Amino acid sequence: MGHVIGGEVVGVLETAVTRRSPLAGLDGRVRIIVTAVFAVTVVSLSHFGPLLAALAGAVAIMLLARLPIARTLRRVVAMDAFIVFMIATLPFTVPGEPLFSLFGFPASREGMVEALTIALKANTAVLAAMALLSSFDPVAFGRALARLGMPEPLVHLILFNVRYIDVLDREYQRLRVAMRARGFRPSNSRHTYVSFGYLIGMLLIRALERSERILQAMKCRGFSGRLFLDADERIGQMDVVFAAVCGAFVGGLVLWEMIIRATV
Repeated sequence: MGHVIGGEVVGVLETAVTRRSPLAGLDGRVRIIVTAVFAVTVVSLSHFGPLLAALAGAVAIMLLARLPIARTLRRVVAMDAFIVFMIATLPFTVPGEPLFSLFGFPASREGMVEALTIALKANTAVLAAMALLSSFDPVAFGRALARLGMPEPLVHLILFNVRYIDVLDREYQRLRVAMRARGFRPSNSRHTYVSFGYLIGMLLIRALERSERILQAMKCRGFSGRLFLDADERIGQMDVVFAAVCGAFVGGLVLWEMIIRATV
């Protein structure tokens, strides 16, 4: 289930890593736990000082992971598209001190602060997750989840999804090519909607047929309903050092936040 495209290793977040980073050798469990703890901490912060420090930490991890900066930032901006509407409406929906007005609707300072806080939290958490998980091989990711105690059916579901979503996408592309070869041009018409309905139906039928063939092939190879995910992975010295540094950084953020709340 490994994904290699043009000599580049594609991780679980589909960001190609062209150079081996110092983070690549870390144990998967450590990377997942650090990502989860960092994200939860960032979400719990509410003041700009600790949030900006957390963002700086996420950028440092991104540089340490040697991610392609432009491509990574484009993906973060793409994520912003999902929350931009909520952020844009907050200044006008949160009551408070008027800051400016747009088309007669006043925007509050409290709403603006809330919108900036949410944007900082979201971008920081996503950037750290991409830096720590993007170079993760999907199989290694599944193994790490299993060793962390996640139920095996869920791990199997993740691994099969990683592998076969790409297969279904190729099947979809073949059907679209066949439609274009028959002169189909999409438009806002009943014919287009019906054609796409047939396309989805055919995609489901072919996916079902393919899944049955794959199951038969796996049974021929001795598959008994369980994938073997065991691997000889041990937490090493570098894992301990990385976890300790990240723990100290997260602890500093929490302490800073508590001091601000106590003094305000």
